[in-house]
Amino acid sequence: MTANLGLFLLSVVGISLSGVMMPGPLTAATIAKGYRDKNAGAQIAVGHAVIELPLIALIYLGFAHYFIFPEVKRVVGLVGGLMLIFMGVGLLWTMRKAVGEKVDLPYNSVTTGIIMTGANPYFFLWWATIGAALVVNASNFGILSLVLLGLVHWVCDLGWYQFISVSVFKSRHLWTSKVQRIVFGICALVLVGFGVWFCVSALS
Repeated sequence: MTANLGLFLLSVVGISLSGVMMPGPLTAATIAKGYRDKNAGAQIAVGHAVIELPLIALIYLGFAHYFIFPEVKRVVGLVGGLMLIFMGVGLLWTMRKAVGEKVDLPYNSVTTGIIMTGANPYFFLWWATIGAALVVNASNFGILSLVLLGLVHWVCDLGWYQFISVSVFKSRHLWTSKVQRIVFGICALVLVGFGVWFCVSALS
């Protein structure tokens, strides 16, 4: 049983990394935050966990099907999309400042992690499908394996987002003013783009 649990946790690592390494709003936010703070990735991961860990518990208790209801997907998509558009536009607005001044998202890293996670309807869909399968498999090994599932998955999130923020922070001295504006502009457009996509998907 121990060997089977070990193999299961290895599968959790592989599946988790395949999800977390996909570019999205959290990645863009981590890049933007990492320019000012090398530990922004860890703080964003904490905010991400504020939404994710209780969600795992809800799925274990049998609430997974609620997250794929059309009404729930529409509300999350519309509200989340508008929030991402707001944050993306806010980032574009701060870019009008002179280089060297504070170009940043309007919230701290932990709050940004919470918003970016809660605003993404596809995050809930992932957990209602792929994630739910992981939870079911974990429950076969007992409650401890469910805790290990949450811990291992979060460590993957933590490691990846911290890697991004540290990489951005340590390389920022190489950024010219043009590079800075391009990178922040791309991050802002990614947020706005995902926001528009979420809203259109929710209304279609």
